[in-house]
Amino acid sequence: MLDITVRTENGERHVRPSEEDLAGLVRRIGAEGDRFLIVQRIPDLPAVFAQVWHADGGPYQVEHRAGAPELHYETRLDEPARVAEVLTAWAGAADDWAADGEAAGTVWANMGFPPEPAVPELPEGIREQLEARVRELLVCGYDDRAGLTETAEDHPVSGDERPVSRQQATALVDRLWLERVAETAGWEGTTDPERITAAFAALDGAGIVAREHFTCCRSCGLSEIGSEDGAEGARGFVFFHTQGTEGAASGGPLYLLYGGFDGSEDTTAAVGGEVAEALRGQGLTVEWDGDPGQAVKVTGLDWRKRLTG
Repeated sequence: MLDITVRTENGERHVRPSEEDLAGLVRRIGAEGDRFLIVQRIPDLPAVFAQVWHADGGPYQVEHRAGAPELHYETRLDEPARVAEVLTAWAGAADDWAADGEAAGTVWANMGFPPEPAVPELPEGIREQLEARVRELLVCGYDDRAGLTETAEDHPVSGDERPVSRQQATALVDRLWLERVAETAGWEGTTDPERITAAFAALDGAGIVAREHFTCCRSCGLSEIGSEDGAEGARGFVFFHTQGTEGAASGGPLYLLYGGFDGSEDTTAAVGGEVAEALRGQGLTVEWDGDPGQAVKVTGLDWRKRLTG
């Protein structure tokens, strides 16, 4: 698997694709509504990405940015296999890849974008308020930089007053994001959130729709889980919502909501049992007495969630 995330024009998001999957995505693009893809490393870093544009009958325009607009390069290639080869090389390279004008056997031209203008400082009170909220969400670990930027821009809004510009929100989020990336760089081994993800993946593959950080609350989650991909034909579901994530990230237990799609207590109890077993199989501590009216509770968590972006 490649440590990248690929986003396509038609709204798909592919996390850690294989080299073969990446090559397939490159071969696919070109039709109306599916003409480009954007590639970011994991963890995503500000202004570091590669992208490809291709329309039927034309060459592939391949670009990459190495941390700033003035470090934005392009090349043109004719064969999708060569494009995929270049993107694979970029995925495993350093941030200044091709800054000397050549990499992976390809000559790159600087596109001549000007540097970004300086961003005005935020008032201290607003800055402190936003930093506190963004750091909370970074510890939760599910938001990407775009989502955090939107939160930072909207969080202090009061009526028609919008004291934070998009540029100021972006600058604040990028600074705190890089701080968190540096913190997580020293983590070793599998973390508890990764164990939860592994348990949920197993449940999802066994006919139980399993979603992390799903909707804002219990009622929204229960009303929306039935429309999730895979719900048709599934026996049941399990999820935790964003408030649950914040509780676990701040040191509390994680409460999991579950049920059977047929609405029966027997199915709900059976689903709860499978959920508890899957989590225990990952080495997590679970409190649940078999009562289908009680949430499954994961305790003793060390909430260290690596950022993806």
